[in-house]
Amino acid sequence: MSLLFPASSSSSSRPGFVSAVLMLAVCIGAGAGAGVAQAAPDAGSVSSWQTRADRSRLLAREPDRRFKPGQKALPLHIEVDSSQRFQTMEGFGASLTDASVWLMQQRMSETQRKALLEELFGRGPGGIGFDLTRLTIGASDFSRSHYSYLDLPPGQTDMALKAFSIEAARAELLPVVKSALAINPRLQVMASPWSAPGWMKQTDSLIKGRLKPEMYGVFSEYLVRYVDAFAAEGVPIFALTVQNEPHFEPPDYPGMRVDPAERAALVGLHLGPLLAQRGLKTQLIDWDHNWDELKSPLAVLADPVARRYVAGVGWHCYAGDVQAQTVVHEAHPDKDTWFTECSGGEWAPEWHKTLPWMMSNLVIGSTRGWAKGVLMWNMALDENHGPHLGGCKDCRGVVTIDSKTGEVTRNIEYYALAHASKFVRRGAQRIASPTQLGGLETVAFRNADDGSIALIVSNGEAQSRRFTVGQGARRLAYTLPKHSVVTFTWAGQ
Repeated sequence: MSLLFPASSSSSSRPGFVSAVLMLAVCIGAGAGAGVAQAAPDAGSVSSWQTRADRSRLLAREPDRRFKPGQKALPLHIEVDSSQRFQTMEGFGASLTDASVWLMQQRMSETQRKALLEELFGRGPGGIGFDLTRLTIGASDFSRSHYSYLDLPPGQTDMALKAFSIEAARAELLPVVKSALAINPRLQVMASPWSAPGWMKQTDSLIKGRLKPEMYGVFSEYLVRYVDAFAAEGVPIFALTVQNEPHFEPPDYPGMRVDPAERAALVGLHLGPLLAQRGLKTQLIDWDHNWDELKSPLAVLADPVARRYVAGVGWHCYAGDVQAQTVVHEAHPDKDTWFTECSGGEWAPEWHKTLPWMMSNLVIGSTRGWAKGVLMWNMALDENHGPHLGGCKDCRGVVTIDSKTGEVTRNIEYYALAHASKFVRRGAQRIASPTQLGGLETVAFRNADDGSIALIVSNGEAQSRRFTVGQGARRLAYTLPKHSVVTFTWAGQ
């Protein structure tokens, strides 16, 4: 199944062949799941939460079931095998863009903001437990102005970075990220530049252009200054992506073309050695762009010098197929895989197509494709799909914040991510389950802290599916309605 997507969530062009997903705004109903506490299941008890594309159930807690002795496996049987273990998960979440944090700080009351952050990042009764987020290093299209952390008038340079300052992050971004870390101290924060400061580029502008070769060293120092400055504020950056969407030069917001040979030189000769010299553990993630150009990260990883410093590869959803992740992983199994961006919006309004697409490609497909973490794009936007300056005019956040009242609407991204984030904790390992089975798609995880199992099953078909779930000799039967998702949890064995 495929839907039409924009060429980039941070792009204003939309080639027709590109795949994509809608995020439609929906308010969560009372008792619809976000406020339901998770109880540790006993040895035979199975808990489950369900979301339906008709929105009659949204992350809704169901009555607990029990594995039944002697239950026969149905023709559609999902066997979970925790002895087969794959990648260790770092979490699920979305980006705290300038737009997201501005809305939280400027358009919500303190009470509203605190409640929303507790819900997004907390693991208490009302939390969905986001363990991962991404920041923009300077502006993206979802900023109210275009800026870097060292802007200069045209024609000027500052090779010593004397004017470097993160002052632009102090009013909204840093307070929100610090609040999120206070709620979830295990939150992992990665960051991505949309552009080097304009004076470092051939265009002398944040818009379009390439990094000047003589600026590779100073741009690397700029990124390390950013890591140091945020660490000093209590916000450790565990990973940097080298450049957001390095094969795309947007016409109306910051962007920068960085081809594979340029990225290899930047990482291998400058940024990688500089991080090592400073003793920083911040990882470098290459690519941070679409599934359709897997030759680009493969070219960087083929460089023997750059490869030493590249910890992993990041992927976006806006073109190509999720199987690209597996191809690159199999070529370089020592490198991590990350899914770093996908947005929904007004371009695909049908829930019965969108919910299965998200599960198939992101929550299930991307993690089965070795992703250690899965990130959506904007954590929050307003009712007008902003604020933004250039770029995507109809994107949607994980939640929508009403700019007049501060009220929150939970969108389809929220439910799709929560089917994993609420139940799969950082440190969990993906374990074996069937890839596809009679129209069902599955992925399973074992939590490291207590050995509990989380199994996610998506039914993208137009008919309900009855199946059995089992682990060893334990089994139960279940019917999943059409275009629906369920997460099961139980004590592992």
